[in-house]
Amino acid sequence: MTQFKRITLALFLFVGIFVRADEGMWFLMFIDRLNHRDMQKMGLQLTAEEIYSINHSSLKDAVVQFNGGCTAELISKDGLLLTNHHCGYDAIAELSTPEKDYLTNGYWAADRSQELKPKSLYVRFFVRMDDCTKRILAKVTNNMTEAERDKIIREEIALIEKENSEGGKYVVNVRSFFQGNEFYFFVYQDYKDVRLVGTPPNSIGKFGGDTDNWEWPRHTGDFSMFRVYADPNGDPADFSTANVPLHPKHHLPINLNGVKEGDFAMIMGYPGRTNRWLPAGGIDQNVKYAYPAWVEASKTAMDAIKVYMDKDAGVRLNYASKYARIANYWKNRQGMIDALTKFQTAASKAINETKFDAWANLPKNKATYGNVVKNINVYYTATNDKARHDNYLQILFRGSEYAAISRGLGAQLMAYSKANATDRTQMKMELKAAIDEFFANSYAPAEIDILISGLNLYAAKANYELEPGIEAMYADGSVETEIRAMFAVSLFAAKNRLYAFLEIPNAGMIENDPFFALSTNIIKHLSKRSDELIRLTDEYNKAYRLLVAGLRESGLSTIIYPDANSTLRLTYGKVSALPANKRNDAKINNYTTLQGAINKYKPQDEEFDLPQRLIELNKNKDFGRYADKAGYMPVNFLTNNDITGGNSGSPVLNGKGELIGLAFDGNIEAMAGDVIFDNKLQKTINVDIRYVLFIIDKYAGAKHIVDEMTIVQ
Repeated sequence: MTQFKRITLALFLFVGIFVRADEGMWFLMFIDRLNHRDMQKMGLQLTAEEIYSINHSSLKDAVVQFNGGCTAELISKDGLLLTNHHCGYDAIAELSTPEKDYLTNGYWAADRSQELKPKSLYVRFFVRMDDCTKRILAKVTNNMTEAERDKIIREEIALIEKENSEGGKYVVNVRSFFQGNEFYFFVYQDYKDVRLVGTPPNSIGKFGGDTDNWEWPRHTGDFSMFRVYADPNGDPADFSTANVPLHPKHHLPINLNGVKEGDFAMIMGYPGRTNRWLPAGGIDQNVKYAYPAWVEASKTAMDAIKVYMDKDAGVRLNYASKYARIANYWKNRQGMIDALTKFQTAASKAINETKFDAWANLPKNKATYGNVVKNINVYYTATNDKARHDNYLQILFRGSEYAAISRGLGAQLMAYSKANATDRTQMKMELKAAIDEFFANSYAPAEIDILISGLNLYAAKANYELEPGIEAMYADGSVETEIRAMFAVSLFAAKNRLYAFLEIPNAGMIENDPFFALSTNIIKHLSKRSDELIRLTDEYNKAYRLLVAGLRESGLSTIIYPDANSTLRLTYGKVSALPANKRNDAKINNYTTLQGAINKYKPQDEEFDLPQRLIELNKNKDFGRYADKAGYMPVNFLTNNDITGGNSGSPVLNGKGELIGLAFDGNIEAMAGDVIFDNKLQKTINVDIRYVLFIIDKYAGAKHIVDEMTIVQ
C-alpha cells in the first residue's frame, strides 16, 4: 500500500470517529486538507491561508520560538514580544543583581532606551516547510543496517539543509517524523537582538511556586515582555545601538471581551516532545526505572541548592533559573509516574501490541513485521537497569557545574592549550570572559554539596555497573573527602588559577585536573555501549520504526498526527471546565479570579506572598477596562488544547486570530499526556490576556506599553 493510500485510509477511518478536535498537534501546511472544516464548525473564522501562507503575511509570522525552548508572539507593529515569565526567567535573572533585583521586584522600561539586553537571547521565525520524505527514503533500502541507513539519511539531510539556506540567510532543519517514516524540512530566520521590556515581580509571575505548579486552580501572572530589534533594513543583526525595533509581517490583535465555556480556542507554538507511539515496554521502563531515579536525583539536587539560596540573595539569583528548571521536571516526572500508573497506560499499549503482533505475523506481513514486538521487548528488558542508572547520573549535569566541566569551560581551555600563539591571542579575552561568567554564576560551597549528595545517591541507588572512579570513592566511604580534596587542588576551583593557566597553558594540567577527569569519565561511562547493547539498540531502532509504520498501515492506531519535536504546530479546542472544585471561588471551574489569589495570600511566604498594591487594587475593584463584564478580575482559564513543554508562552487565539490568553501549564490529572491523550481530563492552563494588560497598566503604571498594542473591545 502506498504512503498516500495509507494516509487517505487513516483519514477516512479515524478522523470522524475517534480523533477528537482537541487532540493533535498539527502541521500548518496540512491545515486546509486535514482540519480546516472541523475548525470552522467549532468557531474558526479564518481561512487556512490566513493561518499559514508562504507568500503573504499570516498568523505564523507572529509566532516565534523563544530562545530555543519556549514560544512567544508579536503583539505590536514595533516588535513587542509576549511570552511566559518562566520562559524569560533566565534572562531576567541574568539582568538582576542584589541591588537591582528584577526577579523579585519586577521591571518596566519607561521607554525603549531603558530596554535591557541579556547576553544571549534569540527568537526564531518560521518561514516555510516542505515534505522531503520521498527524496530521503529513495536513498535507503530495507537491507541496510540502521547505522548504514542513518549515515545515508544524515548525508542527504545535510544537502537539503544547504540547498535551502540561501547561502546562510536561513537556518534549515530537516526533521524525522513517525519514527523515521517521514521527513520534512523547516526554514527559519533567527533574530539575536532581543531586549527585556517588562516583567512582573516573582510574587505575580511565579505566584504559587512549586506548590501550585501543574495544579488547578491557578492564579499566576506567568508572563514577561521583550522586544525584537533588527538592522535598519529589518534584517537580523547582532546587538547595536543603531538597531531599530523589528516591524513584523504580522502581529496579533488583542481581544478584551473574555472567554466562556465552549468558546473556540487555538494555540500555535513549538511543543517540545511527545511520545504517543512509545511501546508498552518503554512506558514501563519510564514508570518503574527511569522516572523514579529522575525524581529522587532531582530532589537531592534541589535540596542541596536551596540551603544556599535561602542564605544569600546573590546565590538565590544565580541559582534561581537552575532550581526552577529542576523543580519543574521533578514535579512533572512524579506526575507522569502517578498518571501512567493510574490509567494503566502500559497495559493498554500492551493489549494493542498483542493485536499488532497477530497482524504482523500474518503470512503477507511476517517478513517485514514478524519480529517487531519481540525485538522491542527484548531491548527494554535488557536496558531497564541502565535507564535507572543513567538518570541518577545524568541529573548531576543539571545540578552541578563541575559534573559537566569537561564539556564546557574545560573543553574551551583544552582547545586554548593546543592552539598556536596567534589563535591564543584571539581566544584569550573570550576565555577570560567565560571564566568570569563561570565564577559569577557558581558558588563553591553549593557546588560541593550538590556534587557530593548527587554522587552518594548515584552510588547507593543506581544498581548497575558504576563509573569506576565513583565506585572506588564510595566503596572507601570517601566521596565527601575526595570531592573536597579535589576543590583544594583543582584549577577550576579558583579564578586566579585559571587566569594563571591562560598565561602558561598546558594541556596536561587540564587533562589531569581532578574535576576535568571526573567529568570526562562520567560522560564516557554514560555513553559506554557493549557490542551486545549496540546490536540490541540497532534492532530496537529498526523495530520501533517498523512498529509505527505497521500501526499506521494496519489501522491499529488512531493517531494521524506526528509526535511533537519542537517544530511549529497548531492545536485547537475549546474553553473547557474541570469538575467543580471548592478551592476555586469562580462560578464555573474554567477560570480563576484575582480574589482567588487573594484567598491564597500568605504574607512573607516565598510562594504565596502578593504585592500590597495588587491587594489594594482588588479591594477597590480598580480593574479599569480589563474586568470581566460580571465585575471580577480574571486571572487564568482552561482550554482542552493538546500541548506540551515548549508550548509555554504560546498564544491562545479566538476564531478571528485575536489573542485571548497565554498558555503556560498543564494539569496534574493528565500528566500522562505526553504518552496518551486523555480527552476528559487533559487541559491547558492559560493566563487571561486581560490579567496581563491589567498588571501592565493598572498595577505597574506602564500604560505606554499597552498603548502600542492593537486592542479589540
